[in-house]
Amino acid sequence: MSKKQIALSADISTEDPSAIQRTLAGLVGVDAIIQTEKGFKVRTTMQGDSARDLNRTLLSALRSVVKKTTLRAEWTHDKTTERFFDYVPKGIREV
Repeated sequence: MSKKQIALSADISTEDPSAIQRTLAGLVGVDAIIQTEKGFKVRTTMQGDSARDLNRTLLSALRSVVKKTTLRAEWTHDKTTERFFDYVPKGIREV
């Protein structure tokens, strides 16, 4: 499978934002992160085989730092948006 550029729009909630901030910045870059009251908003593009793989990689990395972290993500590529809540796919729609 070839690597794709996949746009990410995500809301991340966590008990300890300062603990995951460095890990998050390493994964998506500092410019892609906006701090919120409960965590972060992330807007960036990542390269990977699929939205599901990128979602799993991102959430696993964040949860290795703080277990009580949630991810609501939309991954867009090839005019298709895939939505996830944590590891669970919540639907696909055409853009």
